[in-house]
Amino acid sequence: MKRIAHVAAAGLLLSLLPALSALAHTPQQAPHQLYSEGDLKLESGEAIKDFSISYVTHGTLNAKKSNVILMVTAVGGNHHRIDFMIGPGKALDPDKYFIICTDAISNGLTTSPSNSKAQPRMSFPKFTIRDMVESQYRLLKEKFGIDHVVAVVGPSMGGMQVLQWGVSHPDTMDALVAMVPLAKTPAWSVAVLEATRKAIMTDPAWKDGNYDAPPEKGVRLWRDILNLLAARTPDIYSAQFKNGMDVLPWMEAQETAVMKAFDANDWIYQTWAYERHDVGTTPGFNGDTAKALASIKAKTLILTGTKDLLNPEFEPVTMGANIVGVKRMTISPGTVTGHASAGGAGPADVEFLNRETGAFLDGVTEGGKKLN
Repeated sequence: MKRIAHVAAAGLLLSLLPALSALAHTPQQAPHQLYSEGDLKLESGEAIKDFSISYVTHGTLNAKKSNVILMVTAVGGNHHRIDFMIGPGKALDPDKYFIICTDAISNGLTTSPSNSKAQPRMSFPKFTIRDMVESQYRLLKEKFGIDHVVAVVGPSMGGMQVLQWGVSHPDTMDALVAMVPLAKTPAWSVAVLEATRKAIMTDPAWKDGNYDAPPEKGVRLWRDILNLLAARTPDIYSAQFKNGMDVLPWMEAQETAVMKAFDANDWIYQTWAYERHDVGTTPGFNGDTAKALASIKAKTLILTGTKDLLNPEFEPVTMGANIVGVKRMTISPGTVTGHASAGGAGPADVEFLNRETGAFLDGVTEGGKKLN
C-alpha cells in the first residue's frame, strides 16, 4: 500500500487520453508531420478517402535502416503517449534508435471523423485495428522505404496493434513490446466501451453526431466510466483520498480537462474498432486466436497491470501463452495501478517500464550490435 500511496501522491491522472499539455508541441519536441496515402482501402471493402497518417520521429535513421522502432498509440492517445519512455538513457533512446511515433486512425490528428472533409462525422466508415496496422505499414514502406524494424511498441489499444503487427506481418520485426494489451477483446471490455458510447450518444447535445459544441454531459460521463473507473483501481483511490468525498471535486476537474482533449465522434469510432478486435480474424486463421498468436515469429514481451479493469490481465496472460518464447511480466509487482500502470504517471511504473523494456531490447539487439 505504501508504493500505491507514492503513485497516488505523484498525481496519477489519465492513463488513456493524452494530457492537455501533450496536444501542443513545444520547441523541444519533434515536429508533427503528415503523410498522405491517398484512399486507404479498409478490410471491409470501404475506403477512407484522402487519408493522411500523422507521426513524429525521434533520432536518426542509420544508413542500413536497421535501427527503427515503431510506436503505436492507445485509444484516445496520440504520438506523445509514451514520451516517458523516449529520450537519452530511456528504453527508446534516440541516440540508438530511429523512433517513428504514429497516430491511430480517428485520433483527431490522423484522418478522423472530426477532421475528414470527404467523410465527416458519422459518415466516416468503420475500421478495424488491422486497418490501423495497414496504415502504419504503408507509412513505413512508402514514406521511409523501411522493410524491417527492431520492434513495434505500444500500450493499451497500442498493445493490441502490436500483437496484430506480429500476426499480420510476422517477418517485419525482431521484437514486439505490448503493454496492457488484448489479443481478443473480452465481453467485459466490450461492456465498458459500450457504456462510454451510450453516455455520449444518449446526450441530446450529441445530435446524432452533428453537434456544434462538445456534448458536455455525455463526455463527462464517458470520462467517469472509462478513465476514472475502468482505468484506475479502488486501491489507487483509497491511497489518494483519505476522505472519500474529496474525490468529487477531483472528478469534476478531470472531466473538465477532457472536454478539449478528444472529439466525441472520434472516440465512438475508435471504440468500435477496439471492441471488435481479434487477431484470430486475420485472414488465414479462420477465427482461431490461439493459432494466430502462435504464428508470431518476433521475440515478444507482454506487460500487464495488476487489477486491470479495462483490459483484464487474464486475457493477454492466457492468450499470450500461445506465442512461442513469449516473456510475460507484471508491471511494478507490489503496486495495484491496473490499466494506469502503462500511463506514465506513476514513478514506479515508469521506472519499471523503462528498465525492463530497455533490457529486453538490448537482448534482442545484442546490446546494439545488430543495429550496425
